[in-house]
Amino acid sequence: MNFSCTRLHTILTALLLTPCLLVRAQGPKNVPDGSTLEKATLTYADEKHFKNMRQLTTGGDNAEAYFGFDNEHITFQRKNDAEGVKCDQIFYGAIPKKTGDKFDYKLVSTGKGRTTCAYLMPDHKHFLYASTHLAGDACPAEPDRKVIKKYVWPIYDSYDIFVADFKGNITKRLTSTPGYDAEATISPDGKKIVFTSMRNGDIDLYTMDIDGSNVKQITNTTGYDGGACFSPDSKKIVWRASRPKSDSEIKEYKDLLAQGLVMPTKMELFVANADGTDAHQVTKLGKANWAPAFAPNGKQIVFASDYEYERGFPFNLYLVNLDGTGLERISHDGSFDAFPMFSPDGKKFIFSSNRNNGGGHDTNVFVCDWVD
Repeated sequence: MNFSCTRLHTILTALLLTPCLLVRAQGPKNVPDGSTLEKATLTYADEKHFKNMRQLTTGGDNAEAYFGFDNEHITFQRKNDAEGVKCDQIFYGAIPKKTGDKFDYKLVSTGKGRTTCAYLMPDHKHFLYASTHLAGDACPAEPDRKVIKKYVWPIYDSYDIFVADFKGNITKRLTSTPGYDAEATISPDGKKIVFTSMRNGDIDLYTMDIDGSNVKQITNTTGYDGGACFSPDSKKIVWRASRPKSDSEIKEYKDLLAQGLVMPTKMELFVANADGTDAHQVTKLGKANWAPAFAPNGKQIVFASDYEYERGFPFNLYLVNLDGTGLERISHDGSFDAFPMFSPDGKKFIFSSNRNNGGGHDTNVFVCDWVD
């Protein structure tokens, strides 16, 4: 999503965000309003929607955690140099049912190349994800931002989308066209996949049937379209998009794209029918608005944004109605909260955060009960 799946680096040199994944950040230790994290609850005073918060991971960069159809299992991306995981790989585990139980997880990607945007399949036996492993075992090179002198995301043309079992065996390759294919999510009815592709020369959204057949392009406006997900009834999608307008903006976008790069510092959220019709812009906040997901009621969107801050940081989580009204900030960390998702039954809420990392760079996965 995804970004699928997915790092605004211009303000804090430690921050690194890719189309699906984010993180590596060390921001201010307190939120702008001066409130502090309550260690006993892992929440801030104004986080009224969060109850019984639990930290699932410790150490490294952990993000893009998504619930399976059973409300109990998740996949997530993890990078941790201390463990020898040099670039993002996919891990899988069951959320502990009792307080004090350990969150056990295991590597389910190949361990080769770089991976992103995993999503559990409705059969409870497989998951899909994007990977660069066919192009080589090593992590693909990051762009040299000191040379480019802009904050950019790499759009690796070696990414393709695969289905695998929980032993790490790839059982099917869903995409094989030249260019970037990633950021895939599955509709709640289990029938469709929406994903991001550059197969037409621009970065657009496509859908396909759950078996990879019947591929259709559903966006066609110049600019980056990605990180899409479905509404609870599978009838709509929400995604993040850049929309360069002026001749200079369009030229800059296309010049970077020719180098396999995009600049994501200006993104807004859009909603459309699942076939791409009736597309309309939801947010008009400026800055970077991304990582959207539908709320269980299907009438609101949860997302991450830095729009309140001139320096492009921190990132917090927000709720907004589909028509752009009713904006509500729901998280209050002074560094980074992003990648929000509700469980299919609407009872749980999961996200990634720099909270409780001792002032370091770690980003971890947190889960809580959701309170309306």
